[in-house]
Amino acid sequence: MFPSKQQRILQGPASRTAAHYRQIRAATESLCRPLATDDYALQSMPDASPAKWHIAHTSWFFEEFVLKAAIEDYAFFDQSYRYLFNSYYESVGPRHSRPERGLLSRPTTEQVWAYRAYVDDEMQALLEADVLTPELQQIVTVGLHHEQQHQELLLTDIKHLFSRNPLRPAYSPPPPHVRRSGSVPLAFLTFEGGLTEIGHAGEGFCFDNELGRHRVFLEPYRLANRPATNGEYLLFIREGGYARPEYWLSDGWACVQRESWQRPMYWAESLDAEFTLTGLRELDPNAPVCHLSYFEADAFARWAGGRLPTEFEWEHAARGVPIQGNFVEDGLYHPTTATPALVSSGHPLLQMFGDVWEWTASAYAPYPRFRPLNGALGEYNGKFMVSQLVLRGGSCATPLPHIRATYRNFFYPTARWQFSGVRLATDVRG
Repeated sequence: MFPSKQQRILQGPASRTAAHYRQIRAATESLCRPLATDDYALQSMPDASPAKWHIAHTSWFFEEFVLKAAIEDYAFFDQSYRYLFNSYYESVGPRHSRPERGLLSRPTTEQVWAYRAYVDDEMQALLEADVLTPELQQIVTVGLHHEQQHQELLLTDIKHLFSRNPLRPAYSPPPPHVRRSGSVPLAFLTFEGGLTEIGHAGEGFCFDNELGRHRVFLEPYRLANRPATNGEYLLFIREGGYARPEYWLSDGWACVQRESWQRPMYWAESLDAEFTLTGLRELDPNAPVCHLSYFEADAFARWAGGRLPTEFEWEHAARGVPIQGNFVEDGLYHPTTATPALVSSGHPLLQMFGDVWEWTASAYAPYPRFRPLNGALGEYNGKFMVSQLVLRGGSCATPLPHIRATYRNFFYPTARWQFSGVRLATDVRG
């Protein structure tokens, strides 16, 4: 039998996560500081969520999966929030419609912040008591990585919202020094392939979709030394890339026709500027192209005489590459140029981590022996393993400690509002 809330005692190993919890929660709050109160409640499309909802849902996670389980007579802040801020957990109960999250003028933004403070107080008391069971401690860890995912979504959703405002407001002022210089020439590195192991290994955290480490056989392949740039993608556009069906998958071509796509998301019609989180800025031809759908990335690769790498090729190539680059901590909020200085200071594969998520040709599917987490958290990844494609590497909106070489992001092939780009691959022809 669980002890009472007043006792706050569970048998188990000492918790070491209280400081980490405060750090992650503070990082979310820091990302919210540039927002005005009126920014919090708006939803610009069904795939995006209001900032207020992100703040509430990440608190709902800890209340629903940790506090309720750890404290027998836990008092929920507001029982209605269990319905309002559930995302997709069918086993937890019904939930508010995702496309209608922007209709939630109540609870107010102030009430949501009060809810977050309430959950934080309860969580801090629980964590500092050092009484969590190993299972609940693991759920807290999942919740913190879940919150880091929402930190990135918070930024990408705000960017889409601000782009729909005719004033084109900036989330953040432009940084004083944006890395911009001559482009690093495109080159390809050859990998011999062969039998290799894929998936997470070791003691560090990973999501369940990275598990089921297994062997795959790779044919020899070549991988571009850097992501494709705006300037390279501009050539694709000017050579009629969006008007030539021979480059497009059938569903991609249908999407281009249906949505009237003619350029990447956030590019000006003039093709000389793009909207960013720091406002409208001149298009940098040497920076990685971003906000591409899988269909656009694939069509560009075909036009360029290459293809997208598989996620296994990407992971194989990424081994030994330092996990460093342009992440959210840099405060640039946009991809930056691969400079010659970057070439001389590190691995020949540039920008494998940070800047832009890189589409792969791999369907999001379970690894061999995949087992979802127990209970409701089993819905976290496994039930989405159909009709989506894998991206690798992180972006300029990803927290640096969140990423690793085995990390599998996934989106539908039409998705464009994430910082998603493309790195070319080719076969080694005998």
